[in-house]
Amino acid sequence: MSSIKAALPEKEIITHVKKLDGKSPGGDLHDKWSKYKSEMKLVNPANKRKYNIIVVGSGLAGGSASATLAELGYNVKTFCVQDTPRRAHSIAAQGGINAAKNYQNDGDSVQRLFIDTIKGGDYRAREANVYRLAEVSTNIIDQCVAQGVPFARDYGGLLTNRSFGGAQVSRTFYARGQTGQQLLLGAYSSMMRQVSKKQIELFTNKEMLDLIIIDGKARGIVVRDLKTGDIEKHTAEAVVLCSGGYGNVFFLSTNGKNSNATAAWRCHKKGALMANPCFAQIHPTCIPASGEYQSKLTLMSESLRNDGRVWVPKSADDKRASEDIPENERDYFLERMYPAYGNLVPRDVGSRAIKRVCDEGKGLGATGRAVYLDFGSAMERLGEKNISDKYGNLFDMYETITGESPYKKPMRIYPAIHYVMGGLWVDYDCMSNIPGLFVLGEANFSDHGANRLGASALMQGLADGYFVIPYTLGNYLANNSLDAVSETADEFKESIDEVKKRNDSLLKIKGSSTVLELHRELGAIMWDLVGMARTKDSLAQALEKIPQIKDKFWNDLSLMGSDDNLNKSLENASRLADFIELGELMALDAYDREESCGAHFREEYQTSEGEPLRNDEKYAYVSAWEYIPDSPSILHKEDLNYEFVEMTQRNYK
Repeated sequence: MSSIKAALPEKEIITHVKKLDGKSPGGDLHDKWSKYKSEMKLVNPANKRKYNIIVVGSGLAGGSASATLAELGYNVKTFCVQDTPRRAHSIAAQGGINAAKNYQNDGDSVQRLFIDTIKGGDYRAREANVYRLAEVSTNIIDQCVAQGVPFARDYGGLLTNRSFGGAQVSRTFYARGQTGQQLLLGAYSSMMRQVSKKQIELFTNKEMLDLIIIDGKARGIVVRDLKTGDIEKHTAEAVVLCSGGYGNVFFLSTNGKNSNATAAWRCHKKGALMANPCFAQIHPTCIPASGEYQSKLTLMSESLRNDGRVWVPKSADDKRASEDIPENERDYFLERMYPAYGNLVPRDVGSRAIKRVCDEGKGLGATGRAVYLDFGSAMERLGEKNISDKYGNLFDMYETITGESPYKKPMRIYPAIHYVMGGLWVDYDCMSNIPGLFVLGEANFSDHGANRLGASALMQGLADGYFVIPYTLGNYLANNSLDAVSETADEFKESIDEVKKRNDSLLKIKGSSTVLELHRELGAIMWDLVGMARTKDSLAQALEKIPQIKDKFWNDLSLMGSDDNLNKSLENASRLADFIELGELMALDAYDREESCGAHFREEYQTSEGEPLRNDEKYAYVSAWEYIPDSPSILHKEDLNYEFVEMTQRNYK
């Protein structure tokens, strides 16, 4: 047991002596997954009909898992908070999906994708999981093409690729700036085919509020119907959580407003470990915030950095319009700082560089929090039509929001919260420490370490759903004797009573602060103190201020309406309560990790060139936190042992 320093005597970090086991198979890295699959126990096709599986979430991970498990013969119940699975946040992904196909014959391979992903994550991911991700990436493209996903093709009709950050090859498959939408429609069509065959029962407008554990295993969930307020219970032999990330803890992010942490956090409060919660990704190319009352930010795809050049005026005093600044007075700072990768450095590197030049006073506009993303030279080289074919819908989106055409003026961009690498801890099977609770996609921590490379989120979600969970879930079911569970079990009754009690407590507060106001306050603390750059002092301040927000929430919250019908305020208040607790854990995790790695940038720990300075001797592990009611969280550790990769200082210069 060790104290969290004198600044915060009431916060104690308790480190559990037992190390976590990720259960990575032995043997050569290149054969682990194939050998492991060949040794798994299987469920007889006729017996699959006896098993009920709950899938929470209908994005790329949830949709692909639902479709694949149902196709295998399992009885699947799929839940989503939206009115249709097509509104899952996966639809917002723009730029593309990585796969080591090497269609460009430019030197790509599974090994190179594996190395790029491990390096991009700053050596804080589990080696075996990352290699499996790279290995199955090639299958994803074949699957999606067979579904009819309209990937971009060259003049001869062959699939084409473009480059993304952190790679020196072109391995990203794309559908203009709508890749997430097209991939989601592919998964959705496969899922709805199983719905029509009655192999999937689809539940829309349902929010998971609790996980049911019976005899130590996940056996069901409790949900609230967001239209009627009814509390419902559902049983299963296993629960597959695909609920996405928690970026909205920062209030302003590129996430859809429906994206939340509640399903994952309620699992955490039932015993599931939360891993590396402080690893949150800042995306460098987002439309800057325009006013105090803005409630969401908009992503501009990383793919734009293939042809767009990032720059600011060389002089901080230069306030001329962009077209009036000659080339020799422009600072293309990413190309200057990182000549080997230029504008296609990883997201954490690019975001910090943008922050740095803005902190030097070279930022644009009234706020000074913007830089140019300029397509002028690309249009001179390739022509406006070529650029429009690649990025037309993104340019249209930018003009609709800002009133400026990127064909005529450079875009203005600034970093924003976009994705979280942290999530519920899972082993090699994508199963949490709670038997029977599997976690896929952004909801788990497993594949991206401390920073995700662009175009890898779609890859992970579909890899987990199409090609991992069908094997590992079957292995779990075949190895466990699972007695039938009744919805009348005491565990369901206790959970429903607790959910109703919580809603009643929120409605009875009758204070003066709205959910929006309190969420904005939390977001400001998270961004300013736990955001792109962190220090011991800023994190200590956050750990002091977040409990004050929590106290204000539970004593001064203002809610209208009741819990027996559609009530967005109640819905958002319930989510905010979870965000507040999660935000405190994120600050605690960042405080405890006294190093810089990837997107976790502690200003005290940086190289002479301003790059993250890891401490592999002390922190080459996964931080996995256990929730203890009314007591400090317990820190468990999974050591990251690299057998096939040498941990080095990242260098993109």
